[in-house]
Amino acid sequence: MKTNNDLNISKRELDELKLVSKDYESDYKKVMEGYPIQYLIGYVNFYGYKVFVNENVLIPRYETELLVEKTIKYIKKLFNKKVNILDIGAGSGCISVALSKEINSNVTACDIIDKTLELAETNAKINNTKINFIKSDLFENIDGKFDVIISNPPYIDINEKIMKTVDKYEPHVALYAPNNGLYFYEEILKNAKEYLKDKFIIAFEIGWLQGEFIKSIAERYFKNCKIVIEKDYTDRDRYVFIINE
Repeated sequence: MKTNNDLNISKRELDELKLVSKDYESDYKKVMEGYPIQYLIGYVNFYGYKVFVNENVLIPRYETELLVEKTIKYIKKLFNKKVNILDIGAGSGCISVALSKEINSNVTACDIIDKTLELAETNAKINNTKINFIKSDLFENIDGKFDVIISNPPYIDINEKIMKTVDKYEPHVALYAPNNGLYFYEEILKNAKEYLKDKFIIAFEIGWLQGEFIKSIAERYFKNCKIVIEKDYTDRDRYVFIINE
């Protein structure tokens, strides 16, 4: 039988489930079978902010909190003004909410799924942030130029084996990508210049084996820019930053 530790469930999460559950025994059984406790609770804490989640969006991870933290550091280093930020593939809106709260900014966020955008808009509202949400397939419906483009796109190769619970319960459209998981990075990078100001940051979360591949793609489209691969809490490559100073 699986244990709480096997499923990486904290006592705090179980206590929260007790508070919101209408049938705790049934919900606890679901959790023990691998159903994400975050979907049952209905929200997570992301970078200190409450973010609602459901089966239409990925559950925000610690790695994405670190993406936000590192991006904030680069923004503060490079800019001394209000920045325009574009979040591509907003999902729950967790990145947009955190950046909007932490940085003097105008944030635009796009996604292709109506229900996902509805949830992201709710998260912006409950956190008292003004975010411009747009239904767009990457840059399709985006206008204007930005100081920062940030994205945590689908990056798992369609043939890669991942945790069964993630594959079973979280939305595949937000997980898997063609071309060994690199498809969205190349699509963003080959079109991004049109939407960037002279001084800019592109910030990506990536798969831990993809760093050098994405760096190579970035070098094709941004030859004279600084390209940095950074690591996550487990010392694995997890982020790529492309910076033009």
